Amino acid sequence: MMMTTVELITAYYDAFNRGDMEAMLACLTEDVAHDVNQGGRETGKEAFRAFMGRMNHAYRERLADIVVMASADGARAAAEFTVHGTYLATDEGLPPASGQTYTLPGGAFFDIRDGRIARVTNYYNLEDWLAQVRG
Repeated sequence: MMMTTVELITAYYDAFNRGDMEAMLACLTEDVAHDVNQGGRETGKEAFRAFMGRMNHAYRERLADIVVMASADGARAAAEFTVHGTYLATDEGLPPASGQTYTLPGGAFFDIRDGRIARVTNYYNLEDWLAQVRG
């Protein structure tokens, strides 16, 4: 089960890096819980799709140095990575965008149910990101 979970999370991030939203969504349960970095929880694939639409409008990101770890039973997983991004359009409540680039460490935690991601909790250091985009 552990290897299946590692393969699932790897496929999810491979789809992210390709910009393949449908492949990302295929990795999720219909009722996926998405804990937004330093924000609230959104529930369901359509909420996740809307979130990713907002993100793809304001940011272009690629993840590198991805390491995926899973519990022995495959029910829980974590990933650590480096985010390489460009701030394309001003995101509400954040500094103005002018094509600033940034690199920062990030991570995520997952619950797995029936071979799909049932929860994803993302984390990166917002203060680090702000310092980079403010220059």
